[in-house]
Amino acid sequence: MSAETARAVLGAEWTKLRSVPSTLWTLLPAFAVSVGIALSFGLVLRGAYDDLRPESKASFDPVGSGFNGLRLGMIALVVFGVLTVTSEYSSGTIRASLAAVPRRGLFYGGKLVTATAVAFLVSLVTVLITFGTAQAAIGSTHNASLTDEGVPRAICGAVLYMTLLSVFAMGVAAMVRSAAAALGVLVPLFFMLSEILNNIPGVRTVAQFLPDAAGGHVLRLVPREDTVLGPWTGLLVLSLWTAAAVAGGHVSMSRRDA
Repeated sequence: MSAETARAVLGAEWTKLRSVPSTLWTLLPAFAVSVGIALSFGLVLRGAYDDLRPESKASFDPVGSGFNGLRLGMIALVVFGVLTVTSEYSSGTIRASLAAVPRRGLFYGGKLVTATAVAFLVSLVTVLITFGTAQAAIGSTHNASLTDEGVPRAICGAVLYMTLLSVFAMGVAAMVRSAAAALGVLVPLFFMLSEILNNIPGVRTVAQFLPDAAGGHVLRLVPREDTVLGPWTGLLVLSLWTAAAVAGGHVSMSRRDA
């Protein structure tokens, strides 16, 4: 594969991505929801901190609390990842795309690289502004700064967390080829079932290894005591899930007809 071919494929994927406004517009809620909830949580925490019990004050995590909104904002990134892959199947243009790029691995890789770059940039901007908004709202007495121990790790980890979940969604979408089917699995799993399962004592032992739950540890400064995973080991688990989803998507695209 020549460099010119790779550039042409990436250019075509970028053109397709920006020519479908509905796909890019799904990214706006990721920013708006994350920052909006960060502001709300921060203002509530500023007023409620003095009323917390001593043990709650000792375990107070301004970074983890400020990043609460990211979990809802990530719904938009999951939708973005799914629509990026499935839009051509729903419109029927996938046949023309594969005729233009018959090497399916190259086609799939170009789509993933382009969409991942967009997801990373949106995640970077969202995380940085969410952090700044939340800490400003919490107030200088109880907030965290960029130079505090663990904060750079949490910020970098949050960007990777959001990006990896979006890529995971792309892999799942490539396997099922349907936006409704992919979102019907991913949204309930990430934003309802995972949280429920991780609060059931007997089930938590296994549920802590679900993609969103495992990777979510990197968002916190104060680690949870009911899990064997830490920030980086949890992110590693999420990375393995993402790699498996991407590989599954590649196999599905390579072996099935358009």
